[in-house]
Amino acid sequence: MPVQSSADATWKGGLTDGSGSVTTASGVVHDAGLTWRARAETRESGTSPEELIAAAHAGCFSMALAAGLAKDGHPAELLTTNAKVTFQGGEGITGIHLSVRGTVPGIDASTFGTAAENAKANCPVSKALAGVPISLDASLQ
Repeated sequence: MPVQSSADATWKGGLTDGSGSVTTASGVVHDAGLTWRARAETRESGTSPEELIAAAHAGCFSMALAAGLAKDGHPAELLTTNAKVTFQGGEGITGIHLSVRGTVPGIDASTFGTAAENAKANCPVSKALAGVPISLDASLQ
């Protein structure tokens, strides 16, 4: 059975002088402020579409990696993932960099790297963002 997720956004004014907010249906993100400055100039109070994409990508990748490791008989004790989404005004999202550190008993760095590359290629958010270059740094702790 398909599951749908949703969010609502409001925006008032022009692009550079306007502002808005975003709220997820779950309520986890509620009335998070959006401005052009938070998106493209400085990290002021509020969030940006790219920051929300980074959060979604880090979470999805971590889940995919955990599933792959467990399937191969190496359940992770801990995975810590950071996603950096680069936004360039006038161009859009120009790249994403994933960095994962894992505590996985009984696995070597090469096997962990292969599992991480597989998760990067196959997590649903990576697939949705396939038009953007995605790089990866994976290491064991």
